[in-house]
Amino acid sequence: MRLAFWRAGKDKAVVERAVSRLKGEARVIEAAPKVEAKPASAAPKQAPVESGDIDLHALGGALARKRGWIIVPTVLALVASVAAVNLVTPRFKSESRILIDGRENVFLRPSSDRSTEERQSLDPEAVTSQVQLVLSRDLAREIIKKNKLAERPEFDPVLQGISPLKSLAAMIGIGRDPFSMTPEERVLDAYYERLQAYAVDKSRVIVVEFQSADPDLAARVANSIADGYLVLQQNARQDQARSASQWLSGEIENLRKKVSDAEAKVEDFRSKSSLFVGTNNTTLSNQQMGEVNTQLNNARSMKADAESRARLIKEMLQSGKPIEASEVVNSELMRRLSEQRVTLRAQLAEQSSTLLGNHPRIKELKAQLGDLDNQIRDEAAKISRSFESDARIASGRVDGLTASLDQLKKQATSTNGQDVQLRALEREAKAQRDLLETYLGKYREASTRESIDTAPAEGRIISRAIVSNTPAYPKKLPIVLIATIATLLLSSGVVVTGELLRQTAPRAVAVFTPAQAPVRQEPVVQPVVQLAVQPVAEPMLDPVVEELTPLQPEMTADADVTEFAEIEHLADSLRAAGPAAKKVTVLGTAAGEAITLSTLTLARHLARDARVVVVDLAASSPTIAAVSVDASAPGLAELMQGEASFAQIITRDKLSRLHLVMAGRPGFDRSLLQSPRVTLAIDALLRAYDHVLVDAGSASDLPAELLTAHARAVVVPDASMAADARTLMCEQLRAVGFSEVTMLSRPVQPSNAVETPRVVAA
Repeated sequence: MRLAFWRAGKDKAVVERAVSRLKGEARVIEAAPKVEAKPASAAPKQAPVESGDIDLHALGGALARKRGWIIVPTVLALVASVAAVNLVTPRFKSESRILIDGRENVFLRPSSDRSTEERQSLDPEAVTSQVQLVLSRDLAREIIKKNKLAERPEFDPVLQGISPLKSLAAMIGIGRDPFSMTPEERVLDAYYERLQAYAVDKSRVIVVEFQSADPDLAARVANSIADGYLVLQQNARQDQARSASQWLSGEIENLRKKVSDAEAKVEDFRSKSSLFVGTNNTTLSNQQMGEVNTQLNNARSMKADAESRARLIKEMLQSGKPIEASEVVNSELMRRLSEQRVTLRAQLAEQSSTLLGNHPRIKELKAQLGDLDNQIRDEAAKISRSFESDARIASGRVDGLTASLDQLKKQATSTNGQDVQLRALEREAKAQRDLLETYLGKYREASTRESIDTAPAEGRIISRAIVSNTPAYPKKLPIVLIATIATLLLSSGVVVTGELLRQTAPRAVAVFTPAQAPVRQEPVVQPVVQLAVQPVAEPMLDPVVEELTPLQPEMTADADVTEFAEIEHLADSLRAAGPAAKKVTVLGTAAGEAITLSTLTLARHLARDARVVVVDLAASSPTIAAVSVDASAPGLAELMQGEASFAQIITRDKLSRLHLVMAGRPGFDRSLLQSPRVTLAIDALLRAYDHVLVDAGSASDLPAELLTAHARAVVVPDASMAADARTLMCEQLRAVGFSEVTMLSRPVQPSNAVETPRVVAA
């Protein structure tokens, strides 16, 4: 079942704006001080002096009477400012812009950086450092020398003489004496006074601004600074490459000597230890041992082959079976004997068809056939003996090769330590050789970069300075307006101050006159709205409950035991969660009464050792009113209308320490629960209670923000709800904003409610 409040996501921004506006109004109302009553003076209206009030009519009359004291200084200031801005030598400003991109030519980039297309972007600190490079004194000296600024009176005031005013200021210590400064210091001071360099926010662009009385000179100096900055970077890169090449050249010479010495040590040790290298980069001893091992394996295989063949032929001869070995069959003699045998057998078969067995011809043929069989067996025996001879020869060879292999093994064992030393020397030589090759590659790159006339710079000029025809200093209109308005305000202030002093002068005499009795006036008190949660007044009769177990039925079935055990387990988990479970929204698809009973049961478990309040937003069950000590108490609807306060809407549970807040009296307008002020009310309750349980029912007409903001959800499903539907509902509730969702197995049924326990007045 898809709950209706999930459709409220589109109005979330509107609700948030309304809530923030309501919170702002509440803070303003809470911060409003109470106005205390002030006794009003009994003096008449026409005597403002005695009452302490300011007579604005008298101030206006004074300004009108003394308008000459205001207009004349203002006009004089206007004329003087106009004359001053026209007499001041104007300055023209030009600017150039430099982009710090940090890119290099791909063909001039070092080989270690060629895998990346671009370097890492510069950080703001790097751009600020480049601004300081633009303002460096070395660059300033180059610009001053290039544009001959030291020969201009604008930059060296000594060339045109010092005014008496500046000389007097230098004598009394207000200003610096130009004659006590060197010519370079005077020009540098004037240069930096007219120069301004800064980085544009959120960019890598540096702006260079220069002012001068000569517009052509201003544009030329600004462009010279930009060009000089790039040349300075290029020279720095060339110096860096030059220094690197010089250092690498010295290191390369040392490495060459180290490599030659290491290789010489390797060859000397190899010759002394007889660890010569053969094919496949192996030593001769290891190579010989491998060859002998191969020959030994071949001899063993030949011996085994000969012995097996001889044994096979012997077995055939002893068993009287036909000899069908390939060595016997492929023999030339055996092939001829086999052919003769076949011929005799054919003749015997032919003669047997006409002659009897005792015929001389038949006997002759049988005798010849037997003689051929004996020859074949004799030849097979010879072949078997020849294989036995080959096996003995192979056995002797195996013995010889085994002895040779053992001897070579002993030699290899004796040379293992020397081989380890040789490998160590070879590794050292290889490391020195690799380092030398690396330094040679870097030296070639550094030499190439040093020989390039225009090394790549960190930036490029994106906007050159142009000649400006509009003076940048002084700003005539702003200066005239500021001087005129300031004079007008100052003269008006002097007149008003004099009038105020005149009005307050008689108060010194009023001290000695008897004061009239003041007229008593009722104090005007501003109402102050209190949005904090006020504690609920405890009733006069504190009920003592014999059984504090909330909604605990007479457990006669296992289902009831499981049901309340589940609620108890949920309460324990909420206690363990602490502040994360401060707000719990109870909703679901079950009947409204079942949801309310589940909410009350959970809340009473939590109320045993915590401050808990239940807020009824469903108003679909009379259970809340039934368990409240005041069934007719107002609710949130009356709080929204301003008809009740927090202390009035919070009531006590009859059976526990639980506090209750009802939705409203019967027949209230449910649209009031959709007000953003309800969220503020729940936030106030969250600050006063350890747990706030919101009974949302089916949440058919409630805003999503009201239920999901910083809340956990406890779902009370219908008993017939399928498992797939429960899983889907939990996933959807997490999607709309609940931090955690707990699905009960079954709701607390109305039939399980306990009978009203006996209550004894305290």
